[in-house]
Amino acid sequence: MTGKRAPRKPATRKPASRKPVPWGRIVARALIAGFAFVALVAFSAVLARLTLTPSPASADIAGSNMRPGHSLRQYAESYTFLSACKQIGGNLLLGAPFGLLLPVLVARKSRMLRVLAVTVLVMALVELAQGAIVEGRAFDVDDVILNTTGALIAYFLLGRRIGHSYHALARPSGRNRLAIRLRGNGARYRGTPGATGDGRK
Repeated sequence: MTGKRAPRKPATRKPASRKPVPWGRIVARALIAGFAFVALVAFSAVLARLTLTPSPASADIAGSNMRPGHSLRQYAESYTFLSACKQIGGNLLLGAPFGLLLPVLVARKSRMLRVLAVTVLVMALVELAQGAIVEGRAFDVDDVILNTTGALIAYFLLGRRIGHSYHALARPSGRNRLAIRLRGNGARYRGTPGATGDGRK
């Protein structure tokens, strides 16, 4: 008669050690973040020059628009095709840098919502400044909508990939991540009573 086999004590699972991020990646992240910040500052200066410069010639015709879609209908009905494209395309392009640069500068969590919120906030402030202190310019909610649309288009076309590639530099290399995962799996198998290396009992 054979005796009962003593149960194996589960091995204590040791947390997988995280490999440090290579210095090359740290330097690359710093350079990319610095470039994005400088580019955003430069864009802000250009944006201020384009939007906050007085336009005395338009003082008699500039009027605020608080109704979404009103200016867009005006472009379609009263403007030539080229003039309408210039107005709409210009506002789309003004928002595009936000969709390209902010994914690098904001956290990965809820990145698209952060890009959307920052774009709406900045462009709304610009429009309010136009209407309050700049001669010949006025607040237009359709400009904010077009600017935000331009930021989202740029984000989905390219900004999301840029942000993903940038934040991926903060993780260990693929080989290190695989080793960490394998060590974690090995600890799980060893901690299961009667388990073998291939996961079968």
